[in-house]
Amino acid sequence: MLNTLKRDPPPSVLEDGYARSIPASRKVRWDIDADVIRGRRFAASETFLPDGLSRIEAFPALTPDEKRLVSQIQGRTYANIFGLVERFINAKVLELSRDHWLGDQVALEALIRFSDEELKHQELFRRLDSLMADVMAPGYHFGVDPDDLARAVLSHGSWGVMALILHIELFTQLHYRESIHATAEISPLFKDVFRFHWLEECQHAVLDELEWRRHDAGCTPAERDQGVDDFIALVGAVDGLLVAQAEADASCFRSICGRTIEGEEGRAIEAGFRGAYRWQYILSGAAHPRFVQVLGDLTSPAQRKRIEAALASIA
Repeated sequence: MLNTLKRDPPPSVLEDGYARSIPASRKVRWDIDADVIRGRRFAASETFLPDGLSRIEAFPALTPDEKRLVSQIQGRTYANIFGLVERFINAKVLELSRDHWLGDQVALEALIRFSDEELKHQELFRRLDSLMADVMAPGYHFGVDPDDLARAVLSHGSWGVMALILHIELFTQLHYRESIHATAEISPLFKDVFRFHWLEECQHAVLDELEWRRHDAGCTPAERDQGVDDFIALVGAVDGLLVAQAEADASCFRSICGRTIEGEEGRAIEAGFRGAYRWQYILSGAAHPRFVQVLGDLTSPAQRKRIEAALASIA
């Protein structure tokens, strides 16, 4: 992490970032039915989440068919997690846009476009869950209410929430580039969903960083320190959600895999889901070079040590 503190980026950097995101948003604009789904469905024989994301090496005792089932369960949770987090991301973006209502109309347009795209992404992931349900045996459960989660996240200060949001937007891009795009042996529909999602998320990550830096520039040292505490608390809450979903998904696997799984094997499968989810939704984002750089710009060495200790306890 960087040791230099850079509280306030030059105004031109902020203005150019907002302005560049608008033509980029127009260029990649897509429609759920016409461009992404195109009347297609999933097949029960398809892999959804690629091995690099599902961390399939943690499930060595499973047969190829069982490993495919792991990819399908994790892929369904992957879609549901994104639909979940985009509820609070959109709410926060709309809240931040208030600062530009009577000022920078370019920044306002950029954030309104961001919000419109996030609403579309939520619909896309609801559709994806329904399409997956059509080809999977009953037994899957995702029980987190997106509004309840959004209220809990948004009860924290903006500094910590924006840190979490940038972290999420960056790992989204990382996952697509390094795993989903690079893997041929997965469902073409699943791959296309995350390709189109990635096209718009590239602009979102730029705007997340600009808004986090803009907010940080107005923070006192005490407010920033509280923001670090908020980010740590939010990461802990995310981990709690992931641990619970890993338990639910391992239970789903045991109920529909077609054989009895008990004892040590059952515990190992649950640990495999838990480790995959912690890597997917926390650790891969925390290690993203851009997140590391921005966090280094905005925090002191002591603050970074607190964050690193919290992450180490999860890893």
